[in-house]
Amino acid sequence: MNKNFSRRKLWSLIFRATLTSLLLGGQIWAAGEDLHHPLDVHLSEAHKDDLPGLLKRKYIRVLITMNRTNFFLAEGKVHGFEYALLREYEKHLNESIGPHELKVTLEFIPVSRDRLLPGVMGGYGDIAAAGLTITEKRQKMVDFSSPYLTGISEILVTHKKVKAPENLDQLSGKRIFVRKSSSYHESLTALNRSLKKKKIPPVKIVEVDESLETEDILELVSTGAIQRTVCDSHLAKIWTEVLDDIRAHDNIKLRQGGNIAWAVRKNNPKLKQSLDRFVVNHRKGTLLGNIFFKRYYEEKRWVKNPLDGTGSKKIERLRPLFEKYADRYRFDWRLILAMAYQESKLNPQKKSRKGAVGLMQIRPSSAADPNVGIQNIYKLENNVHAGVKYLDFLRQRYFSDEKIRPRDRVRFSLASYNAGPARILQARKKASAMNLDANRWFRNVELAVLQTVGQETVNYVSNINKYYVIYKHALEKGVDARETEQNF
Repeated sequence: MNKNFSRRKLWSLIFRATLTSLLLGGQIWAAGEDLHHPLDVHLSEAHKDDLPGLLKRKYIRVLITMNRTNFFLAEGKVHGFEYALLREYEKHLNESIGPHELKVTLEFIPVSRDRLLPGVMGGYGDIAAAGLTITEKRQKMVDFSSPYLTGISEILVTHKKVKAPENLDQLSGKRIFVRKSSSYHESLTALNRSLKKKKIPPVKIVEVDESLETEDILELVSTGAIQRTVCDSHLAKIWTEVLDDIRAHDNIKLRQGGNIAWAVRKNNPKLKQSLDRFVVNHRKGTLLGNIFFKRYYEEKRWVKNPLDGTGSKKIERLRPLFEKYADRYRFDWRLILAMAYQESKLNPQKKSRKGAVGLMQIRPSSAADPNVGIQNIYKLENNVHAGVKYLDFLRQRYFSDEKIRPRDRVRFSLASYNAGPARILQARKKASAMNLDANRWFRNVELAVLQTVGQETVNYVSNINKYYVIYKHALEKGVDARETEQNF
């Protein structure tokens, strides 16, 4: 058997298993000692080949983001509108390749939104595929294929209790939450220039974490944690049917007639031409394009609302305890709140099969350890104290290296709280062996954790991150998010 083929096949299988674990909770099998995770290869080696060079390499790297419309997993398989289109492109590229020849493979690499275009420009990916709107600013950085979605508007989306504005000027002074890397941010910046000319106060653009997809932000609006965001019209249409508490304002358009396409490096004209030819017969409006659009934009997932029902009342009762011990051990109290929600759904009576108890789901043995030394953790205050002190112990003992950013010290500590510090230290070593950054959690050590620990810990940290964002903005409405120090 061709050695290159065998190795590439293994890379492909490992990567697909990684994605499955990431979203569905599966386990990664142990690869041979001489094999690296495929992200190692694609993210640690830069090359800027045009299509002929890519065809010679036999793989094309697609930088994507994971969300619930364009790229996701269900029932053990990869799905999504972008994914389906690009798999068809892979078939298109292989049409002339014989049955005994090595075929071209599209390798899908998940990254955060702010790494899509820099990754392509730097040679760490060949195509960026994540529902990217063509903008003047982006065209200075990359080239775009012919659009596969056209006539897209960017519209205001609010919580149902927000008074509907009559025009764009009425957004003056309002806080609107978007990612800095998004075209929405560009549109709001342009609006502010227009408002300035009219001598009207600008929109307060609040930049959310790049790990949050548009769907995530819409879910935050639905909870009431934030009041306003901007969204592509086709996404707004779908999600207003799913999330009862959001309202799409079709009359408040930040951008009209937008086109969505794939991004490629400048000076890669042959790859662009190949994509252009493919898109002609596969864009929305064609038979296959319409089938994919209908199929994948109807796939929706729900997120449980941690502020729903009696949750807010529980929070107010528990807040003094969270604030007391978070302050003592130098954490943001909302982080401890998010952690407690993940651990017990704020239920002080919860007991796990593994012996963890109370709000913070800490084991009596961990609380009794000399480094913690808290007795009677069945008592609410002692339980909170023990959980926070143990988290601080993990941070100080294992992750105090100055090379680790404060937010990642917290993330590693949370992962250790869930899986034990020995496993996370092992995963950091694994990350280094995979040529990933052992000092960063997201997209780095978390991928190694999938292989050494499993999905539970990855979900644990990710969920707490999401809940923290919700609580941070929901409970401190009077504080501008850009002026709030984040420790997560």
